Amino acid sequence: MQKFVMVSNYLNHHQIPFCNAMEELLRGSFAFLQTEPVEEERLRMGWKEADYPYLVHYYTEPEKGRKLIEQADVVLFGGTDDESFIQDRLHQGKPVIRYSERLYKEAQWKAISPRGLVQKYKDHTCYRNKEVYLLCAGAYVPSDFHIVRAYPEKMLKWGYFPEKKVYDVDQLMAEKEPVTILWAARMIDWKHPELPLRMAKSLKEQGIPFHLEMIGGGELEPEVRRLRAEYGLEAEVDLPGFKEPAEVRKAMERAEIYLVTSDRKEGWGAVVNEAMNSGCAVVADAMIGAVPYLIHPEENGYAYETGREDQLLASVRSLLQDRELCHCIGRNAYATIAEEWNAEVAAKRLAEFCVGKGFLKAADTTVVTTLESAVSDETAAYELPTSGPCSVAAVISERKMYREMLLGKI
Repeated sequence: MQKFVMVSNYLNHHQIPFCNAMEELLRGSFAFLQTEPVEEERLRMGWKEADYPYLVHYYTEPEKGRKLIEQADVVLFGGTDDESFIQDRLHQGKPVIRYSERLYKEAQWKAISPRGLVQKYKDHTCYRNKEVYLLCAGAYVPSDFHIVRAYPEKMLKWGYFPEKKVYDVDQLMAEKEPVTILWAARMIDWKHPELPLRMAKSLKEQGIPFHLEMIGGGELEPEVRRLRAEYGLEAEVDLPGFKEPAEVRKAMERAEIYLVTSDRKEGWGAVVNEAMNSGCAVVADAMIGAVPYLIHPEENGYAYETGREDQLLASVRSLLQDRELCHCIGRNAYATIAEEWNAEVAAKRLAEFCVGKGFLKAADTTVVTTLESAVSDETAAYELPTSGPCSVAAVISERKMYREMLLGKI
């Protein structure tokens, strides 16, 4: 029997490091239950079908999948809207830890839908007093779930945890190409590929040297190419199309500045983790889920308010004009990922949380030495970390989030 089972739509490359860490921590008593095949579009973008010893395909082995969910000590559930996978377990009162991006990616006013509220009650609110906890993959998740009165005092900070690369930081920064800016995403409406081009136009008009690479493609690629030509940016802006994830990471290692211009529909935004791990000074929209958790403005990155292109331009301009500042920001960004926001720390803290709550026995994990105060009386001495993964996820309204970021209160 696997003691810890993670259930999600499919195992993607952003989840693999966390799953590998959990398998090691739980001495192999871990399974990832994939509920559907990887989408064709993502395969075309360079994603690959995963093959790991802990991976079980529910859609080809449904009976095995049902038994794993039923018999596990803990189930971590998210990434799929099909609640049927865990209904029996929830009704039996067995421990379930959910992870979720925000409920209302388009607008919180959509919470007023009577049909939606009824469904949220059935899926979430009715379990508010049960052994069900929520890992919040984004800083706006607590506010959304607070609207439906779900998981009071049971929400923890979480995210996605791409591969953490370990670098010689001095060498990494020394090999950065001067005044380089990188953007990498699908060219679709809510990723806003027009924003880097408008920013680039302003930089050129102000006589500020730079070089921008925009990796990716999609429905807006013809418009992006048209704008590049209209703005006269052929020499300053490269459009190489889609690249494999490994090639994108190489580009991040070369770039000094990384732009993330998505709007609120970007539930987390794993490229923020990857760019920070690569020593980039990230400039990102504050409505992206990862940004308030990962970025401390003017310390390890910059954030701008949605629609404030002046803030985006000002941040990038200051980094281009002060390379020492840019590299200082990049070093701090690297430290944020290397020291706290990574898969190994997240897995260890989640295992400790499960032991602290009595869902797992300390002897089931390899983190016993770090849990000595908790395991003498199983759950008595466990305390949540004060920052990073598995720390308390505070309920902060959308309107106040940017101000709270500037004040360092996230």
